[in-house]
Amino acid sequence: MSGEERMEIAVDEKEATQKVASKKGGLRTMPFIIANETFEKVAGVGLQANMILYLRNEYNLSNASGGYILSLWVAVSYFMPILGAFISDSYLGRFTVIAYGTVISLLGMIVLWLTALIPHARPPHCAQTDDDLKDCVSPKLGQFLLLFSSFALLAIGAGGIRPCSLAFGANQIDDPTNPKNQRTLQTFFNWYYASVGISIMISVLVIVAIQDEAGWAVGFGVAVGFMLLSTIFFFLGSSLYVKVKANKSLIAGFAQVAVAAWKKKNVALPPMEYATWYHHKGSKFVAPTEKLRFLNKACVIGNPEKDLDCDGLAIDPWRLCTVKQVEELKSLIKVLPICSTGIMIAVTLNQHAFPVLQATTMDRHFIGNLKIPAGSYVVFTILALTVWVAVYDRLLVPLLSKFTNRPQGLSHKQRMGIGIVISCIATATAGAVENKRRATALRQGLADHPRDVVDMSANWLIPQHCLVGLGEAFSAIGQIDFFYSQFPKTMTSIAVALFSLGMAVGNLVASLIIGIVDDVTRRGGKVSWVSDNLNKGHYDYYYWLLSLLSLVNFFYYLLCGWAYGSEDREEYDDGEAMEEVEMHPSVGSPIRHFGV
Repeated sequence: MSGEERMEIAVDEKEATQKVASKKGGLRTMPFIIANETFEKVAGVGLQANMILYLRNEYNLSNASGGYILSLWVAVSYFMPILGAFISDSYLGRFTVIAYGTVISLLGMIVLWLTALIPHARPPHCAQTDDDLKDCVSPKLGQFLLLFSSFALLAIGAGGIRPCSLAFGANQIDDPTNPKNQRTLQTFFNWYYASVGISIMISVLVIVAIQDEAGWAVGFGVAVGFMLLSTIFFFLGSSLYVKVKANKSLIAGFAQVAVAAWKKKNVALPPMEYATWYHHKGSKFVAPTEKLRFLNKACVIGNPEKDLDCDGLAIDPWRLCTVKQVEELKSLIKVLPICSTGIMIAVTLNQHAFPVLQATTMDRHFIGNLKIPAGSYVVFTILALTVWVAVYDRLLVPLLSKFTNRPQGLSHKQRMGIGIVISCIATATAGAVENKRRATALRQGLADHPRDVVDMSANWLIPQHCLVGLGEAFSAIGQIDFFYSQFPKTMTSIAVALFSLGMAVGNLVASLIIGIVDDVTRRGGKVSWVSDNLNKGHYDYYYWLLSLLSLVNFFYYLLCGWAYGSEDREEYDDGEAMEEVEMHPSVGSPIRHFGV
């Protein structure tokens, strides 16, 4: 076969590949991906909304113990996406990890359903008059293990779905050649978040109402049905997805850069304009950025004869790394301080358990005879988030972009900062409402009757829920968009997982705060702030403590934002701003040709 024939065949194969690729992805894949994420959230949020009541009424646990367990469960659910992201981006790929996560989540919901179906899976029912749990039987070890195994499976499943679903969806529409790509991705993030929010809002109302009216067995069974639909939908779209291959050298690359930079710690870094950088042929990363310059030692070629083999490749990858590896590690390190500011946001945005307990003691009539279940007030959080996303994306962004010269309106850091301020106001408002509820209860003589209904409408809880939703709309979406924009495309699952990291640590901190507050405030025979008796406790003080910590976090965020500098990736955008140098044709080398 002649060279021309081979060239023609290669061109034909390339065109055929491009035609096949053009049939993959696009907006038609969104229903399958969003349905998968939506129904998984039913397990993570819809079930969580009423779970404090399930633990208190069916497992005879105190308010503090139930809140502590739920915070740990949520924390683990947010920690697992970190592991899922690394497995996805480094080994299995996003599609495979989402598939495993979906099936495991389904198993977790089935096990939770069994705890409600099997009477012996729970301790004997206890009347629990007022706040007295002394005569109630505590759960046995086996009963705890079955319950915690369901939580563990749900957390593992979340670890496969949450870090990959958003990035997997972005892969379907991401087109760097499109000048409007950044705006398209932001719109996708906003509406993805909103559509999931709407679905969760419906599920919270429906599932919580079913749990209240028909019982836990039926309520959990409906959730299992939703998760089964999620699994079916995701696999139905399998043939349509764009499936980005995993970068199997990602984790090893991080380690190699750190080791190489350490080995060369005593080597002086040459001036940028005179240094010779090691990079793969065809790579867009041809020179490192100025930030975190000490890591640049890992990719500088000191002596080509000692550092490179006859093909121009690194002899020791633990002493010489590519520019791309260095920049990937830099992008991870640089965002960690800002990621840490999300910890306190997670503490304030995930105060779901205690407002449910407050609502059970208040008049929950909404309009006329319509009565809202105590666990469904979180719907106002999701409603506020969804409405704001729609207003911001459709109305405010076009107006703001004229003044800021940014296609997304406000910068990512501005949105995150506003979210922190709003979350601080939300907890302060929650404290004021609880202060009024407690005062009303004491005025009615209900100090020793914490389960009696106070003469106060539960609608007073709506403003704090709306503020939480507004804070999440600014902060959470801003964080996800920020992390995604600052990372190379091969690391987008890890980018999304950083948001989960902040939420995970935040929930651990929330558990720690609850434990410390309970321990410190009960000393000397005093009543704990988070007592099982809401009317004798001081949940208002607890909320105001969170507000104070959030205020401190805001100033910490300002410091981190200043240290980070500009979020505009002018120095490198997957290397596209760099000019690729011409390689010598005789060297299959990732570096400049030295004529050796």
